[in-house]
Amino acid sequence: MQVRITLKAMLYLLCVSIGIGLCFSVSGPNNALAADWPSWRGPNQTGSSSQTGLVSRWSLAGDNLLWKVDFMGRSTPIVLNNRVYVIGRVGLDITEQEQVACFDAETGRLLWEHRFNVFHSTIPFNRLGWTSLAGDTGTGYIYAHTISGVFACFDRDGKVVWSRSLTEEFGRFTGYGGRTVTPIVDGDFVILSFLNTSWGEHAPMRHRYFAFDKRTGVVVWTAKPGGPPKDTTYPVSVVAEINGRRLLIDGNSDGHVYAMDVQTGEKVWGFQVSQGPLNASVVVDGTRVYASHNRENTDTTVMGRVVCIDGTGTGDVTETHELWRVDGIEAGYSSPAIADGRLYVVDSSANLHCLDGETGEVHWTHSLGTVGKGSPVVADGKIYVTEVNGHFHILQPGENECKTLSTVQIEREPGHYAEIYGSPAVANGRVYFTTEEGLYCLGAQRSSVPASIQVVPTEIIAQSGDSLQFNVRVLDENGAPISGAAAEWSLNGLSGTVDETGKLTLEPSRVGQAGTVSAKIGDLQNAARVRVIPTLPWAEDFESVAEGQNPSHWVRAEGRFVVREIDGNRVLVKPPARRGLHRSNVYIGPPNMKGYTLQVDLLGTKPKRNLPDMGLIAHRYTLEMQGNHQRLQVLSWRSDLRMAKWIDFKWEPNVWYTMKMTVAIVDDTAHVKGKVWAKGEPEPEEWTITVEDPLPNREGSPGIYGYSPAEVYYDNLRVWGD
Repeated sequence: MQVRITLKAMLYLLCVSIGIGLCFSVSGPNNALAADWPSWRGPNQTGSSSQTGLVSRWSLAGDNLLWKVDFMGRSTPIVLNNRVYVIGRVGLDITEQEQVACFDAETGRLLWEHRFNVFHSTIPFNRLGWTSLAGDTGTGYIYAHTISGVFACFDRDGKVVWSRSLTEEFGRFTGYGGRTVTPIVDGDFVILSFLNTSWGEHAPMRHRYFAFDKRTGVVVWTAKPGGPPKDTTYPVSVVAEINGRRLLIDGNSDGHVYAMDVQTGEKVWGFQVSQGPLNASVVVDGTRVYASHNRENTDTTVMGRVVCIDGTGTGDVTETHELWRVDGIEAGYSSPAIADGRLYVVDSSANLHCLDGETGEVHWTHSLGTVGKGSPVVADGKIYVTEVNGHFHILQPGENECKTLSTVQIEREPGHYAEIYGSPAVANGRVYFTTEEGLYCLGAQRSSVPASIQVVPTEIIAQSGDSLQFNVRVLDENGAPISGAAAEWSLNGLSGTVDETGKLTLEPSRVGQAGTVSAKIGDLQNAARVRVIPTLPWAEDFESVAEGQNPSHWVRAEGRFVVREIDGNRVLVKPPARRGLHRSNVYIGPPNMKGYTLQVDLLGTKPKRNLPDMGLIAHRYTLEMQGNHQRLQVLSWRSDLRMAKWIDFKWEPNVWYTMKMTVAIVDDTAHVKGKVWAKGEPEPEEWTITVEDPLPNREGSPGIYGYSPAEVYYDNLRVWGD
């Protein structure tokens, strides 16, 4: 049996229906917020964003500095579903470790952290957290590649979903310099490259690519597109679709840029850029691939080059697919950004160059400082870019010049700057960046007077015994999120406890329930609705349900089904509808349930001419006893009857029957089985009706069905797993 009644799977459906971009570990897709920054170069892997309303200036004194938290990092944060994820270093002397941390994007509140010991490494402490994290908008998972070669997948709440030890398993190699590669997520894969020397055909050291199943960590394919490495490197792969083929494009340690089929790792083309290894990542715009380096060129003594490659080729395209080049720009660490046909490149001496993406013409050059390693981000008509010596610049690019709107130098301590190696992340109208002195959030100052609050998630389904985390969004009079005081929490109608952080712990129970979790800040109060499904098996005889009511956690029962006492026994009744349709489905579990059987006692009345229809629901199939037609029917699509089947079945009004239903998936076919017999008589061995559906519904909420021109009674409902 597999019955998946989980909070995480349900949140996807609820978030879609109410428009909240929460993201949890689910088996199906989950749309992240459109404003997210899920990878180090942003949602389009171009270092640019369509966000508007971003700040043009800020100050350490508080002007447009929304929050700052203590954190030591050197990489780029990612932002996914109102959370900021960063990797860095923590501790002192014997407590030194690498750290992944998650902060609330609105307030900077630490939500969780995970610390890694450092082992099998010669990399010094100040280079821990070299890589950036990668986030998956489909599952909400976060992927971290540590200095020690641990490749870990976290869910939204910081639980390790899977982990691989790349050094011990695959012979991953790094040197003292600390160069390690950031992963990238595409489709079902999370892809990572590294130098390795392993066993068999992988014994020779090469720069290899590994595609892992993003949900399980299983290796799906490996690739070795190039020759012997020239040194350790750290470019991040880019995925782009060119000529209908999805390509993984990356700079390699042998000095080439390679394009590989993202589904197989097969090399499609190679282009030699340098005699040395490549550290700057490429950027792709349409079919154009832009690459840069600060090493020796293959055909000139000039150091450094920016080159534009036609990405439509196959094989060795070095001689045939160069569209333009600009020599002498030594851009070996920072990766380019592309926006509106302009290519922005930071060289090793912290000069920002603006090139025409079509021709390579240099429009202007702007000095940022002395050491350039952070990559620029273009958004809202501005450029956000860091410089190693603690400078954070906000620039306004023009046609032939660039103006400085704001420059702030951050100190670690008086007289000593805080190093910045990472790039900004732009999300939710804010700019986030990491230094070795802290994690910063910049945004337009908002009203500090709370006008309303929201409890998020505001509607949720859970299983008894689950723990759920609720958060409060504080809004000003214009509906903009602001910081607020801690909330007071309380429960209504729920068996469990809620602590001062909004964490609800439900009591284990065989009884379903529904209620609210309330938050109060001053005079402001709001609540979230919680529907709690009991653990299997379920048994409902309605004796504990008040007359005139129905089980509170059932969906679509209110106003259509009521409990009534008949002959000293409480039963559920579906009376004729006072207005609207007589037909109703009631859903008593979450939609991702599978592998269960359900049974109920049924009675249909006949006060006048018409008999009712009544039945059960499983896996989105309905088994119903039809009164006027006197038959037993299975269907899924009522208006089309795509796979419907029925048999003659005579039944009497005012007589109790027992109905049983189950669905099994065999060889990609649904076998829907039902049986009906007079209550109190022995259950027949054979199923009364069996229907096969070659397009199976693989899951679905259990439920009851009724069409009530006359009253229908239900009693002794049971649901159990196989």
